[in-house]
Amino acid sequence: MSHYPPHAASCSAGRHGGAPPARDRVTVPLLVASVLCTGLMAGLFFAYDISVMPGLAELDDAAYAAAMQRFNAAIDGSPLFGLVFLAALGLTVAAAIVAFRRKRRAVALPLNVAAVCYLLALVLTVAVNLPLNADLSALGDPASAQNLHAVIDDFKSVWVPANVFRTLLCVLSLGALCAALLRHGKADSSVELR
Repeated sequence: MSHYPPHAASCSAGRHGGAPPARDRVTVPLLVASVLCTGLMAGLFFAYDISVMPGLAELDDAAYAAAMQRFNAAIDGSPLFGLVFLAALGLTVAAAIVAFRRKRRAVALPLNVAAVCYLLALVLTVAVNLPLNADLSALGDPASAQNLHAVIDDFKSVWVPANVFRTLLCVLSLGALCAALLRHGKADSSVELR
């Protein structure tokens, strides 16, 4: 007959080779995937802020327009970009739902913040950046476009600051996701120590 209470034996079995809790098979992969996708988007927007747009600003209007048209066409034609762009939000929302259903409010709260921040970046992209990209594409060949200087000045004055805001929103989202991942890890550690 064992001298240990039944619950102690089951805890010991779970700690030393038993099946991991279901949340570890669902929540952790969702959190990690969310961090990776959001990090990729933050990095893309940040790269535009610190290298692409300052570099383009050194070009004349026709070269600036032609380069942006090519960049936009490459991104619009990339299925990988579309997948990561939308998956960042979808994975974060899914992770928030799982955390909320499992009553992990300390994890769900930063996930909600991350989802809202990323959603705002997505709305900004659809409402501001994409229409400006479409206007630039509608110019056709920049070498023969009418009022090119005015169009490029308008483009720069809105697109560039909007992209800075997209970067900040994605960085805030990424920070909140990292906080959720850390809180999830701390909660699991405390369960194992009981």
